[in-house]
Amino acid sequence: MQNVFDGAAACIAECDATEKARLSRETAARWRAGELSLTQNAPPAPIGEPGRPSQPALVAPRELPQRKLSSLEGRAALIHAIAHIEFNAINLAWDAVYRFRDMPPRFYDDWVRVADEEAYHFGLLRTRLQGLGYDYGGFKAHDGLWESAMDTAHDVLVRMALVPRVLEARGLDVTPGIMARLRGAGDGETVALLEIILRDEIGHVEIGSRWFRWLCEQRDLAPEPTFRKLISQYLKGRIKGPFHREARLQAGFSEEELTALEQLDKSA
Repeated sequence: MQNVFDGAAACIAECDATEKARLSRETAARWRAGELSLTQNAPPAPIGEPGRPSQPALVAPRELPQRKLSSLEGRAALIHAIAHIEFNAINLAWDAVYRFRDMPPRFYDDWVRVADEEAYHFGLLRTRLQGLGYDYGGFKAHDGLWESAMDTAHDVLVRMALVPRVLEARGLDVTPGIMARLRGAGDGETVALLEIILRDEIGHVEIGSRWFRWLCEQRDLAPEPTFRKLISQYLKGRIKGPFHREARLQAGFSEEELTALEQLDKSA
């Protein structure tokens, strides 16, 4: 591969979870070293299914069993669920690189960095799972994140608004509570990993916020009402709280946006 678009496509297509993470980190290192160009050999292909291993089995979210964190299996299932989110986030980050051409070079710097960090997070969580006697693929999982990639493939502004700033931002809201529950279960080792992931995910959502606002400026759109309009159009105005205000402010949300999100949550 000689350009970052082919590199992104190869990472998305890779089915083996270990190799996807390894190839993602290698491709990111090559981009940072200046070995991959922004030359386009061919336009992006229509979005399809990314490469994934045969396990985990994918089911609807309602089909995932509820497990208590007081048990080893329950903690492993939670870690597996987060690892699966990170696995999908690798594909989402590379798809942003692959799909949206003719953006400023810093856009690709940012999303290659996100792909690299998501691969790192996946590796951390998988190693933790293995230390508990389990592995990625050992529990069922759901596929909502990649569905959002298909829904937003037509417009980079919509992607920046709805994937980082809605779906990934939800992780900012729920992770502190998960960490508190794990502390209560005596699992400080997993808490330490989630501290790393939360720190990095604030940065990932901030990247989405920054490019969303840049795109709004390019199109002469006001960011706050545009964000609300997209939530109404694509999510039927439904968004779930409560919201981690401090983390979301660090990640590029305005006070006005957070107030509007809280009002939407109350009216749902």
